[in-house]
Amino acid sequence: MNLSDLIDISDTLSLSAQKLLLLKKGIIKRLSMTGEATIAELSSELTFSIPTVTKIISELITEEVVFETGKLGTAGGRKPKQFGINPAACYFLGIEVNRYSVSIGIQNFRNNFIKLTENIDYKLENNRESLDELCNLINTFVDDLMIERKKIIGACISLSGRINSTVGYSYSYFYFDDKPLSEIIESKIKIKTFLENDTRAMAYGEYNYGVVEKEKNVIFLNIGLGVGIGIIIDGKLYYGKSGFSGEFGHSPVFDNEIICHCGKKGCLETETSGVALERKFKDKLMLGYKSILSARKSVDDINTDDILKAVIENGDTLAIEIINEIGNNIGRYLSMLINIFNPELIVIGGILSKTDVYIRLPIKSAVHKHSISLVNVDMEMKMSTLGSKAGVIGACCILRDKLFHGV
Repeated sequence: MNLSDLIDISDTLSLSAQKLLLLKKGIIKRLSMTGEATIAELSSELTFSIPTVTKIISELITEEVVFETGKLGTAGGRKPKQFGINPAACYFLGIEVNRYSVSIGIQNFRNNFIKLTENIDYKLENNRESLDELCNLINTFVDDLMIERKKIIGACISLSGRINSTVGYSYSYFYFDDKPLSEIIESKIKIKTFLENDTRAMAYGEYNYGVVEKEKNVIFLNIGLGVGIGIIIDGKLYYGKSGFSGEFGHSPVFDNEIICHCGKKGCLETETSGVALERKFKDKLMLGYKSILSARKSVDDINTDDILKAVIENGDTLAIEIINEIGNNIGRYLSMLINIFNPELIVIGGILSKTDVYIRLPIKSAVHKHSISLVNVDMEMKMSTLGSKAGVIGACCILRDKLFHGV
C-alpha cells in the first residue's frame, strides 16, 4: 500500500476493511507522534485485539513503515517487543507564500525537518506568471533533495486571503480557472496538494510546536502586512461554514477613507497592519518628524522591514510611537473577540510581533481596558515562539492531519 492511500477511507470498502484501515492509521499516528509502543499497549489504546494489531504491525513492517526497535526490559518473563515508525517512510512538504518571499520545508515521519529554507525571493502577484514561478520554486526545492519524489506524501501550501481548504480553492490569488488551485498546483509539482490560509497554518503550528502548552481554546493574532486571526476551539482549527473564518482585519471599524486591499474602506488593517505602519511612518516623516532612518534612506525607499529594524536595533522613537498606536487599536477591537470567545490564550505573531514588548504591552493594556474583567482575568497573552517558521510548521501539521483524518 502507498501511504497516500491513507488520506481518505473509501466508502466502497467493506465495514471491516474500513475498520482495519482506521486501525492502521491509528497505529501510524500513535507511533509517529509519541514514539515506541508494544503490541499490548497499542491493543489497549486503540481497543483492537492483540492478534488483529499483530497482523497490522506485520503488514506495516512489510511496507517498511514500522520496524522493531528492541525489547522492553521487564523484571521477569518474556520481554515484549517494541515498535517504532520508520522516519524515512514518507515526507511532508510545507510551503508558506508571503507577498515578497516563499519559505519551504520538508519533514520526515518523526516530525523532524530534513531541510527548511526561508525567505526565498518571490513576488506574489495575481497572475499566471507568478503561479508558475511558485511551482518552479517548489520543484527546484524538491529536485535538490536526496529523496524520491514518490516518498513525499503531500504538500500543504499556506497562502494569504480567502482559502477554502476543503475544496482547494483560493478566492484571493490565482482564481483563474474552474479547477481548484490545489489541483492546478498538484499537476505542476506532481505531489498531492492541499491549500490553507496563512494565519490558520501559523496558528496550528504554534498550537502543536510553539508557545501553546495545555490550552485548548486559543486565538492566534497575525499582525503582518495584513491582520488576521486563527481560532482554535477544543484543540481544533475553527473554519466556519464556508471555511473563511478569521478575517478579523477586514472588520469595518474605522471612519476613514483608506481603501483596504479587499476593496472596502475603514477596515481594521487599514490602521493596524504592517502596511499601515509603513504609511503612517512615511506620512510623519513628510510632516517633518525625525527618525534614525531619515539620514539613511529617502522616504520613498523606506519599507516595513526597515521600520521594524529601527525599533528592534535602535529603539527609534517615532516608530515606537506608531507601533504603540497600532497596538492600542488592535487591543481595543481584540477585546470584542475576547468577550465573545473567552479564550484561554492569545498568541501574538506575524512580522510586527518582532517588536515584542512594544506591540504586546499596548495590546494588553487596551484589552484590559475594553474587555470584561471576568473574561480576561484568567486569560494569558504570549508572543509567538516559532516566528517566521510558524507557517511552514503549521502547514506540515495540517498535512499530517489530512493523512490521519478520522483517527
